[in-house]
Formats: sequence, C-alpha cells, structure tokens
Amino acid sequence: MATFATASPDDLWLAIRREAEAAVVADPFLEASAAFILDQGDLGGVLAFLIGRRISRAEADRAQFVRTAREAFAAEPALVEAAAIDLTAIVGRDPAITGLLQPLLNFKGYVALQAWRVSNWLWRHDRPDLALLMHSAAADQLQISIHPSARIGTAVFLDHGTGIIIGALASVGDEVTILQNVTIARHQDDPRHAPTIGRGVLLSAGATLIGDLTIGDFAKVGAGALVTSDVPAGCTAVGVPARLTNCAEARALS
Repeated sequence: MATFATASPDDLWLAIRREAEAAVVADPFLEASAAFILDQGDLGGVLAFLIGRRISRAEADRAQFVRTAREAFAAEPALVEAAAIDLTAIVGRDPAITGLLQPLLNFKGYVALQAWRVSNWLWRHDRPDLALLMHSAAADQLQISIHPSARIGTAVFLDHGTGIIIGALASVGDEVTILQNVTIARHQDDPRHAPTIGRGVLLSAGATLIGDLTIGDFAKVGAGALVTSDVPAGCTAVGVPARLTNCAEARALS
C-alpha cells in the first residue's frame, strides 16, 4: 500500500492526477467520473467541485457551493491541508484502500467532512445562514449531519458514513474514527454543553453519546452503546447503559 502520510496537498494532487489518468486508461467507463479531476489545477479545486456535485442536485445551488468552497480554501489554505490529512488517514486506516482516488470519489464520509470544513469556515466568519444551508444540503444528500459550530480535528475518518450526527458545539479530536449511525449530541436539558471526543478514539456503529461528557484519548465505544458520562483515556465503553471494560476502574456509566 502506498504511503502518503507526509505528503503535501500539492504532492497528493499530483498522485491523484496520476491515479485518475491510470484509471481512465484501465477502464474508459470511469472517464466521466474522473474527468473533473483532470480539469482542475489543484486539490482545492477538486474538493470544491466534489463538494458542489455531491451535496446539491440543483445546478444553481451547486455553483454557489463550488464558489463558496473555493473562497474558503483561498482564504484559509489550512482547510485544504486538513483535507489532505483526512484523505491520507483513510488510506492508512482502511485495509481495503490502496490509493487516493477511491476514497476521494466514493467515500461520502470524506466529502461530508470537507463540506463541514467549509460550513464551519462560514460559521466562524459570521455567515451562519449560508453555513446552515450547506449543512442542510449535505445532510439531505449524504445522510451525514455535522453542525457548522462543531469542532473537528484532522485525520478524522467517517467510515461508511450513513446516519452520522455530530451536533452543535460537539468537539472531535484528531485521528478519530466514526462508523455509521453514530450520534454525538447535547442533552435536551443542557443545550450549552456537548460531548468532547479525544484523540484517536473509535466510535463503533450505532453508538450514542449524549450530554456533557468527555471520551478520553484512544478510548473505544462499542457498537450500539449509550454513553452519558465520561470514558477515561484508553478504556472501552459497551452496552446500554454503557459500562467500562479494559479499565483499572470498571464501573457502570450513569
């Protein structure tokens, strides 16, 4: 498997172009899917086009989202750098992936995360209406809802993607993996606080995290678990309600 961990956005862009050219030669059927990549001049251009194409069916909205993404990437190049790190994280963590083109074209979790990066940029620059419009469009088309006010690090992998909800004010650290049907949200009785997810955490399919809680670095939450209080670093939480395993202090979470 190729290694891209230290590659810059420009290096990744060149690698993606080479993969797209090779894919079209190997199977001309892919020309329509890969042609837009070859028409772009850099990774930011590809991401902007991809966001617009994937989160909107209406041509006017699609053009607006592409322009907005280009504006965000030009104003804050760190967004493209974060997108590059996210893409390399998928290649590094998914054993079924051997290159960059596959997740770029096919992984809706990746597109949803980059659309969120643009909506979050809008939110931070006092443009909440357009931010929420992008959020709504991405949720409708990709079945992944990430509120623009959430905070998310880099090397984040939304695996499979469908049904993921990351609510307002939630915080997700670097190197986190989130599987399908995961909910991270505030408690209705305390709208001021949302879950904080530490570095390297694994949130398995169907996990629900609600309220003012912290998931420590490199902790794991099992499939279908309901977590309403802290999970210490390195521990595993399983069950409904969740209980701790692999911990010096194993107790029920309440």
